[in-house]
Amino acid sequence: MRVRDELGELFADAEFAEAFGARGRPGWSPGQLALVTVLQFTENLTDRAAAHRVRYGTDLKYALGLELDDPGFDASVLSEFRTRLVEHGMEEKVLDLLLTALKDRGLVT
Repeated sequence: MRVRDELGELFADAEFAEAFGARGRPGWSPGQLALVTVLQFTENLTDRAAAHRVRYGTDLKYALGLELDDPGFDASVLSEFRTRLVEHGMEEKVLDLLLTALKDRGLVT
């Protein structure tokens, strides 16, 4: 929960615009999926476990800015997100944005 309180929005959707077009049916926010991916990595969760935490964990709902009754997403969304990043050469984008935010706040050098 402190991630959202202290760092605010880490990953703006605009940062991922080239991989996620405006056409088609609306999907999950790339910025939110990026944050889920980071939290998934820090807690060593599988895609299924991460999706479960988003669906039922109030801490992740808070970090993502979701309503308590938000139904979450299917675990396959996370692998599709990572695949899209790789296809567009953006596999380091999430790490770069995270490091920039942490540096800007003096949390890493």
